[in-house]
Amino acid sequence: MRQELVLPSARPVGQDGPLRWIRKNLFDGWLSTLLTVASVTAIGWLAMAVAPWLGNSIWNANSLTECRQLLNGAPGACWGVIRDRWPQLLFGFYPAQLYWRPVLAFALLFAALAPVLFRFLPSRALWFSAAYPGIACWLIWGGSAWFQIAVYLGFAVAAGLFASTARINRGFGVSIASLGAALWWIYAAQPFSSAANAVIPIALEAVPSREIGGFLLSIIIGVTGIAMSLPLGILLALGRRSSLPLIQMLSVVFIEFIRGVPLITLLFTASLLLNYFLPPGTNFDLVLRVVIMVTLFASAYMAEVIRGGLAGLPRGQYEAAEALGLDYWKAQRLIILPQALKISIPGIVNTFIGLFKDTTLVMFIGLLDPIALAAAIRANTEWQGIYWDLFIFIAAVFFIFCFGMSRYSMYLERRLKTDHR
Repeated sequence: MRQELVLPSARPVGQDGPLRWIRKNLFDGWLSTLLTVASVTAIGWLAMAVAPWLGNSIWNANSLTECRQLLNGAPGACWGVIRDRWPQLLFGFYPAQLYWRPVLAFALLFAALAPVLFRFLPSRALWFSAAYPGIACWLIWGGSAWFQIAVYLGFAVAAGLFASTARINRGFGVSIASLGAALWWIYAAQPFSSAANAVIPIALEAVPSREIGGFLLSIIIGVTGIAMSLPLGILLALGRRSSLPLIQMLSVVFIEFIRGVPLITLLFTASLLLNYFLPPGTNFDLVLRVVIMVTLFASAYMAEVIRGGLAGLPRGQYEAAEALGLDYWKAQRLIILPQALKISIPGIVNTFIGLFKDTTLVMFIGLLDPIALAAAIRANTEWQGIYWDLFIFIAAVFFIFCFGMSRYSMYLERRLKTDHR
């Protein structure tokens, strides 16, 4: 019997190299050859049609008339509108002297996302990720920083109440913690903020929501909706599969109602009808209303995606958790949800991408997203008549964000693929 392993032999020359790859992937049969030739022909025709227009671009022009004079009748792109209206497309009508605040908030967003998206950073950095929403809100809208601090103190009140009452009953502890946090935010947060601001005035110049627009508005709505819809979707998916009839019925009614109503209808509801259900004199910010509606809309779709992942797990995983003596929440946290979320990654990211693109619908309720600003720029006498240049630029920016999310999801799938290793 052989006592040592046979060394692997080298791959045959004919089975390797670029020619082998081309023959296998591009010319493997008559149908593959036909599709390859047709694809190359279409790409070549498109490149020949677009290349002269892109190659003859004009960047230094202050109006469409000046751009056409420089082109002298030749086809070409007029990117001067991007150079001229770049700040407006990015920030809307945000005060120019305060551009550093949204720029700093956007830079801190990557620092807050890094511990969540990548595991090479220490877990202690998650504290900054938790504090980032308050910091970003304060930087973008300004005003007193003590209001955000009071909001975070509400979570501390909830944690303290839960720690002191969970020994009696966990369900009772959750109820008391939720009620305590709600009472703090309603009755104590605003007085606490006013008193603390009088002692230590930490405030920035306030910026109203009507001056926020462009890609800044799209990123605010998209990032907030993405961050909040995932945990809400998980709770709704678990509620729909719950054995408690009331929780299951409420989850089913919410999911089916939201999924059966167009997003634009919910946005009009948030814009026009919500104030009728609020006390007189209540000032409910429009951007906040839109964020809430977009989050609820995305949560319903997210719940169905995650429910599909939960249904895809074999029954043996649930039985294994029961055999280990784990209660419901420990089984979900340690065994069920990690596997279900891994299965659901493509659907989750697909929902995120759709949510980010749907932020352009806010133009129908009067918010100045990039599409609405493009229409306003085209209505200006200096750029009246320009069309493709603006919308191609906006589409390219949205493509960068959505393509980045897609590539990260592929990286995450490869990182979490632990089978067959």
